[in-house]
Amino acid sequence: MIEEITMQHVLPRVFLGSEHESPVKDSELWLKPEVVFSRGRYYLIEAESGTGKSSLCSYIYGLRRDYDGYILIDGKDVKYFSIDRWCELRRRGIAYLPQEMRLFPELTVMENIGIKNRLTSYKSEKEIIEFLERLEIAHKADVPAGRLSVGQQQRVAIIRALCQPFDFLLIDEPVSHLDSRNNQTVASLIDEEAKKTGAGIIATSVGNKIQLPEYKLMRL
Repeated sequence: MIEEITMQHVLPRVFLGSEHESPVKDSELWLKPEVVFSRGRYYLIEAESGTGKSSLCSYIYGLRRDYDGYILIDGKDVKYFSIDRWCELRRRGIAYLPQEMRLFPELTVMENIGIKNRLTSYKSEKEIIEFLERLEIAHKADVPAGRLSVGQQQRVAIIRALCQPFDFLLIDEPVSHLDSRNNQTVASLIDEEAKKTGAGIIATSVGNKIQLPEYKLMRL
């Protein structure tokens, strides 16, 4: 179980040499001596385009290492994690919804979700269908993802991200293509799933903010 994710003096290498200029001048995360994300708490990271919000998610998820400083999971530097350790974390500890969603356009909605769920065996088919109904896309279950609107694709990707156990959920602009009503529905679903296990949420936003309850706002 992951209790804390800690950043110490982290800065994307692309920003090196620009510490006294935008975009890191007023950041509450980059270059800070210590930033701690705790399990059970919600964080909304507000950022302008180009300030590194997607990079931050990739660093925490172990997809990229082009940064200076340290990212620690329960006190251990992630740069030294083995492939096996990362596979286990991504299957059981950290769920991730990337901004680009990464759906397979030729596969149906259920097939896209099923790829993830077969790895984890976390949700039943009935639960997945209930998620689809709740997000008002059950009628698209057998439609290829490439034929959905961007907003519908976003809802599919959110369901897929929830098809695993997690201590932390990373969601990069999760509601950027959703209206206020769908934003509320998605936020409620994510909140309920996180509360089941006492998980933490780290969400990023450029414009449209996910309507999570009781979150800590941080500016990148």
